[in-house]
Amino acid sequence: MAALLVIEDDDRIRLSLALALEDEGHAVREASTAEDGLIAQRKDPADAVLVDLMLPGVDGFECIRELRRTDDVPIIVISARSDTHDIVAALEAGADDYVVKPVAVKELSARLRAVNRRVRPAASPVPALVFGELEIRPEAGEVRLHGEPVAVTRTEFRLLCELAEHAGRVLSRQQLLERVWEYSIGDERLVDVHVGRLRQKIEENPAAPRHLVTMRGLGYKLLR
Repeated sequence: MAALLVIEDDDRIRLSLALALEDEGHAVREASTAEDGLIAQRKDPADAVLVDLMLPGVDGFECIRELRRTDDVPIIVISARSDTHDIVAALEAGADDYVVKPVAVKELSARLRAVNRRVRPAASPVPALVFGELEIRPEAGEVRLHGEPVAVTRTEFRLLCELAEHAGRVLSRQQLLERVWEYSIGDERLVDVHVGRLRQKIEENPAAPRHLVTMRGLGYKLLR
């Protein structure tokens, strides 16, 4: 069971979603505005946040950015907007996943379980993975660049670890979706946007990456 925060201004949708998720075994708190949701998360952090984009006042995009400034909580967008621009913008703001309304609650619950499994302490000691000035510590859940900690989300960390564990090998977008997001079928834009965000954090020149490189038509690989 996960503690969830649902930020949705439509009372009918918010209530039906909360009731359906509670039936799935989750504990749900609700907020009708971004401001109320941010206060609720600061006071009593949830295991995951579900947020609509079209909120009154502060919109969902800014809500996600504000959450990401201090919190690595998994964030799933739930929105009627299915345009590619909106999906990419939400992921670039810091969301981990994007679900288009109407929501299939069973699928959403499965995604919530997956997103909350993405970072777990290693079962046995795992040595640090070193790529020049980049250091990945799977056991501690840390990433360091030139010895300084790098703030990454849970999904970014899982993606980086997956690439690091297969250093020098190309992993396709579909393989990464299956291994990181645990989706047999999913939107490959999730991978592309998260790779882009990781490059901004771990590459000295994200436009010409040294470590996290694209193999055109094939996928991505991490180089030492």
